[in-house]
Amino acid sequence: MTVTLKIVVDCDDATAPYEQLRAQISGQARSGKLPVGYRLPTVRGLAGELGLAPNTVAKAYRALETDGVIETRGRNGTFVAAAGDAAGRAAASAAREFAERVRRLGLSEGDAVRVVGEAVRAVYGG
Repeated sequence: MTVTLKIVVDCDDATAPYEQLRAQISGQARSGKLPVGYRLPTVRGLAGELGLAPNTVAKAYRALETDGVIETRGRNGTFVAAAGDAAGRAAASAAREFAERVRRLGLSEGDAVRVVGEAVRAVYGG
């Protein structure tokens, strides 16, 4: 089975190109369309394919690496990481930090849930 990275960047979209790129690679990696160990194109290579500045692709790759979705192995390239566990741990840690902070701020559990619900809807457009 041949795996192909499929990215479409809409320059008329209000979402920044690097974020479109980040979201699409992340989604494909998390869904399994890009398997763990899949080698991503070089920054310059992908920038050329998509008609983007190399810095735009590099910014997306940095964000993906920070999120644990990809890993750079020096001169060997950039690969899809085993992100499921890392992403879950990072999300749980962020949720715990949020819960501890709102408790210190004196918010009730209901207020904390309401605030996080509003934030999720704002981010996901729901």
